[in-house]
Amino acid sequence: MSNVSVGIHSRGGLFRGRVGAETFWCSLVLAVVGFFVLYPIVLIVVNSFQVAKPGMPPLYGLEGWRAVLAEPGLRRAVYNTFSLMIVRQLISFPFAIFIAWLLARTDLPGKSLLEFMFWLSFFLPSLSVTLGWILILDPDYGIANQIWKALTGAAHGPFSIYSFWGIVWAHIGHNTTAVKVMLLTPAFRNMDASLEEASEVAGSSTLGTLVRILIPIMTPIFTVILLIAIINGFQAFEIEMILGAPINFHVYSTKVYQLVQQEPPAFGPATALSTAVLLILLPLIAVQRKLTARRQYTTITGRYRAKAIPLGNWKNPALAFVTLIALLISVAPMAFVLMGTFMSLFGFFDIPHAWTTDNWKRVFDDPIFMLSLKNTLLMSLGAAALAVSLFSIIAYISVRTKFVWRSALDFISWFPSAMPGILMGIGLLWLFLDIPLFRALYGSVWLLIIATVISSITLGTQLIKANLLQLGQELEEASRTTGASWLTTFRRIVGPLLFPVLLLVGVLGFIHAARDISNVALLATSSSRTLALLQLDFMVSGRYESAAVVATIVMLLTTGVALIARFLGLRVGIRA
Repeated sequence: MSNVSVGIHSRGGLFRGRVGAETFWCSLVLAVVGFFVLYPIVLIVVNSFQVAKPGMPPLYGLEGWRAVLAEPGLRRAVYNTFSLMIVRQLISFPFAIFIAWLLARTDLPGKSLLEFMFWLSFFLPSLSVTLGWILILDPDYGIANQIWKALTGAAHGPFSIYSFWGIVWAHIGHNTTAVKVMLLTPAFRNMDASLEEASEVAGSSTLGTLVRILIPIMTPIFTVILLIAIINGFQAFEIEMILGAPINFHVYSTKVYQLVQQEPPAFGPATALSTAVLLILLPLIAVQRKLTARRQYTTITGRYRAKAIPLGNWKNPALAFVTLIALLISVAPMAFVLMGTFMSLFGFFDIPHAWTTDNWKRVFDDPIFMLSLKNTLLMSLGAAALAVSLFSIIAYISVRTKFVWRSALDFISWFPSAMPGILMGIGLLWLFLDIPLFRALYGSVWLLIIATVISSITLGTQLIKANLLQLGQELEEASRTTGASWLTTFRRIVGPLLFPVLLLVGVLGFIHAARDISNVALLATSSSRTLALLQLDFMVSGRYESAAVVATIVMLLTTGVALIARFLGLRVGIRA
């Protein structure tokens, strides 16, 4: 009897030890994430009441908030932001759902290549894609308008990239549709085919199964993607900055940038406007969390089976449709950016000696270029590694542990995405200059890595979390029954099942860091300048030919990473 008591006591002590260790490590993660996420945001909120001029003693008031509520330009910028966001989602969401379903659940030919092309579209830098669409749709020298005038004899072409609909198209033709296809395709692919088979047995058509069975089950993914799309609508910056400025079209982020860049900087109204948007987004975050907690959404279990649905006579039309969309949003802008690198004068096709290779020689002879390339590689690789590790831990704590503050950790992970990059950069700048311990990191690549990882924490964490919600817990319970620890279970069971999404998160972290501008613009120095910032410098100074060269190099870098990711992703994990 005593031996039994000792055994029970020992197992109880071991259990308490494991729980204590789990609580300690979870608390440490919460403390670190909370500090780097919340402290900059607190600084931003506090400074929304700051009315003193830069360099003067602190003075607090409500002038910044009054400007947000009273100034017509600020109200118009918010209206423009919502208008663009709503129109983009209404157009892109139905197309993305249909394309992702075709890629993941049907026998569509060439699915892997087509899916990669949507990856490629998302990975292309915004400035690079915008350069391409300017060459195509500029009202004066755009090649689409030139062709239209040649065919019809009209004096003016019908297209203008510098318009509301031009900005909408630039977003849809860049990553608004692509990111949804990227996120939805793995989720559709992980659906158990038994659900469709049961629907077919009940007499439902393929389309009816998609609408009545698969889409409702995908509610958590749809909710997360919709909220991310809304948040990204507030963050959109580069495209609006380039295409909106000529027509005096401002959105929330460009207005904030304008307020920060003016002399003297209007930090009060800028931070007040950002705080107001944060207050708008907080209820949306709460709604998302409530919806995903309401029902059980497991779609992968120990009895998982995959099946490709035959398209029959619709195979060729579906292939033509998806191929056209994929080419339009990936190959077209890339081709025209490449063309721009060989132009003597960007945008002018009919001048003497219109083509040259001098632009490439000039960029490669610039010593700043090689330093920027080195900084970009170091920052991108570091950000990718840190993103996969940190976001996996946060998602696993939020979904699989009984840590008492797991909801707070998940909630905190949404905050960075609610702030525009330029303003989050200001918060991090204040943080690293305000605390002596971190002051030495200012201007280093390490600071840029931290900034880019923090700014992408929402997408990475919620993507992993949403896929974890689809994994049946009996897989992990069976592993623990055999005596495996939670770390072994994650490494041998959960990790392989999540490998495609972990690979995606790592690639997203790499690409985000390689092309990021707004989050690092205020944190980088001449010694830590990246290729994206070098491209921006070229564009600001009017050197569009050199900017196109840098853009092409960044696109080649991101394409290479995407190719490696797809090569690995096609051979690991669950797929149809």
